[in-house]
Amino acid sequence: MFGLALKDIVEYGIFGVLLVMSIIALWAIIERVLFYRSVMLHAYHKKVELEIALSQNLTLIATIGSNAPYVGLLGTVFGIILTFVQIGQSGVVDTGAIMIGLALALYATAGGLLVAIPSIVFYNLLLRQTEVLIARWEALKEKD
Repeated sequence: MFGLALKDIVEYGIFGVLLVMSIIALWAIIERVLFYRSVMLHAYHKKVELEIALSQNLTLIATIGSNAPYVGLLGTVFGIILTFVQIGQSGVVDTGAIMIGLALALYATAGGLLVAIPSIVFYNLLLRQTEVLIARWEALKEKD
C-alpha cells in the first residue's frame, strides 16, 4: 500500500515538474517571439545593449531543454525502483505487473523528451533570430 502511494507521488510529482517546465518554456518562447517582432533596432546605440535585450530568457529556454530529459529519467529510475520494491514486498513474480510498472516508468522519460525537444528547437530558432537582428543592427549602423 505504501509503495503504491509513493509511486503515485513520484509519478505525479515528475509530471508536475515537467508540466511547469513546459509552461515556463512556452511563456519564454512566446515572450521572445513577440519581442523580436517589435524590437526597434534604431533605438539601440550600442551593440552590447542590443545583445543583452535580445538574449533575455534564452538561457531559461536552453536550461529547460537541456534538463527536462534528466527530470524524466529521474522519474523513470524512481518508477523502476518502486516497481522492484513492490515485487519484493509481494513475494510473487508477476511478469505482467513488472512490464506494466516498467512501461509506466518509461512514460516519464518520454515526457521529459516531449518537453526538451521543442524547447531546444525553439532555442536554436530564437538564437538564429538574435543573430539576424544583430546583423541588421550592424548594417543599419554602417549606413549611418
